[in-house]
Amino acid sequence: MPVTFNEDLDGSGLRVAIAVSRFRSVITERMLAGALEALAEHGVDDESVTIAWVPGSFELTFAARRFAETGKFDAILCIGCVIKGETDHNEYINNQAARGIAEISEQLGVPTIFGVITPNNFEQAIARAGEGTTNKGYEAALTGIVMANLRKKLAELR
Repeated sequence: MPVTFNEDLDGSGLRVAIAVSRFRSVITERMLAGALEALAEHGVDDESVTIAWVPGSFELTFAARRFAETGKFDAILCIGCVIKGETDHNEYINNQAARGIAEISEQLGVPTIFGVITPNNFEQAIARAGEGTTNKGYEAALTGIVMANLRKKLAELR
């Protein structure tokens, strides 16, 4: 019978860092609230959560890397919102943020979660930052818990 690691949503004992973009704060504050709700509902203590605000989504990787380098966190959530505008600027920000966040996970071995939404307009952004389980911050937090627990289980295989 194969060894199977199912999704584990027990956040008890996990330490989570959250980097949040101040740009589009009307959206990111709602996403942060969703993330905190999910963490609390799944057993992560408030004292085990550290939050850093950064100017924009481009800067998320700086804070996330510093969090990862401390070795004190089981997962790092990166929360931001980049709304498509009249130029291609959003594509540059989105690509660099995604690349940087993926590199942190790969290079430092700490699950670093891409919780940056990339809607075409403000209405789509609001819809993704609503209340409950469809909030993208909530979803990012669940992903963080699952990946932190998977990381621990995989480390036991060594």
